[in-house]
Amino acid sequence: MTDATETPGGEDYLAALAGIVGSVDSAARRIAAAQIEELRALAAAGRLADAQTAQRNARVQVHDMALRSIAAEVGGVMRVTDRTVQRRIGEARTLVEGFPGTVEAWEQGRIVRGHAIAILETGTSLPAEMWAEFEQVAITRCERDTPNRVRGELEILAHRMHPRSFAERHEEAAAGRCVRIIPGRDGMSDVVATVPTVIAEGIHDRLTQQARAIIDTRDERAAAHGGAGVAFGREAAQSDDGTGDGDGDSATVIDTDQRSTDQVRADVFADLLLAGTPALDDTRDTTAGPLGAIRARVQVLVPAATLTGEDDGPCHLAGRSAIDPATARSLAGGAQIWERLFHDPTTGVTVSTDSYRVPSGMRRFLQARDQHCRFPGCRVAAIRCEVDHTHDHALGGRTELSNLAHLCQRHHSMKQFTAWRVRQLKGGVLEWISPLGRIYREDAPTPAVAFTPAAPPPPTAPAEPAPF
Repeated sequence: MTDATETPGGEDYLAALAGIVGSVDSAARRIAAAQIEELRALAAAGRLADAQTAQRNARVQVHDMALRSIAAEVGGVMRVTDRTVQRRIGEARTLVEGFPGTVEAWEQGRIVRGHAIAILETGTSLPAEMWAEFEQVAITRCERDTPNRVRGELEILAHRMHPRSFAERHEEAAAGRCVRIIPGRDGMSDVVATVPTVIAEGIHDRLTQQARAIIDTRDERAAAHGGAGVAFGREAAQSDDGTGDGDGDSATVIDTDQRSTDQVRADVFADLLLAGTPALDDTRDTTAGPLGAIRARVQVLVPAATLTGEDDGPCHLAGRSAIDPATARSLAGGAQIWERLFHDPTTGVTVSTDSYRVPSGMRRFLQARDQHCRFPGCRVAAIRCEVDHTHDHALGGRTELSNLAHLCQRHHSMKQFTAWRVRQLKGGVLEWISPLGRIYREDAPTPAVAFTPAAPPPPTAPAEPAPF
């Protein structure tokens, strides 16, 4: 007999789950109160350092010494270095004194610590006199979504509010692009490249596609050989004469490859940089090979005014962050698919699109609307998600916009095989119902592109009748 506490949906199970959720909620509130108390204490430490030196008209160096001394004292209690405490004192003062509304909203439970950090990190890119205006809008947005979801929108907001154009600031930042090595442990190091965001996303996406192609081929071969795996190491990719052909060897390679996607992705990254081609490509049937033919996919939403050059504001890399307008225009110039998106003027939600075809046109429409997985808090980009029928198609659900939404594989499976349920309201709004009956509202993401109706042309005077 199955224990009732192990049966999802059973009374004992739901009671136990309700107790756990309540305990977590209570603990989270106490933790938030303690974090805010610590935040205010650190800010007070910074003000004390000011007070210690203000009376003596001290130099900057003397003030810094006073702050270091206080940070060292506090660090002894917190068991962290004085450098770390000094940095946190600066952040605490900026948040408490520069963004007081954020701290208040955090205290009231309207936002959480992650929201406060996102507001601090994105808002400080603006001049200090603009912080209050930015904060007011940012708090309202944070109340409706999770920190990882809202950060990208706050970055876009800060970029658009900045007195200097995003294009100008991006050009300066791009001048600092570089590659550096950070030594690690056990003979390992991190290769860190600071490049424009769209380039970084493209690199990661292409490596991911190539890694998946290798692993899929490995699994197919394993199934064909009764479960045996296939090795794709550099040794397997070399022929007997060392030319790198390796087709003969690949047929007899031993079943030792158990690498994860991350490991294969790292190996392909090294191969591409060192050899120019993916040496791990055992799927190849041409000189370049299928892996060499894989190209990155990047979904960019470009305001019409930016596309035409009338505006130099940032464009939106779906599911991530802002990119500069010059890069967006360059990508748009090579795009094979063009379509206008129309939005409801009240809600801002996409309601129709040009080139409406099923399923490809509808899928593009949903990608623009959803931008990412629609389970609360998930930010997997829509281009890597599955389009799910909110009301199961097998049970009569129709293939229409009001019944479709993007879900990543993890949350798609959870919807199918657990007690979580979802229903779709107007405007692409999803309501998720947990096994305890709690409702989590998932609004459609704020569109990064919005069209406004053009002003009607002025009326023309009627033509005078011709004389007889």
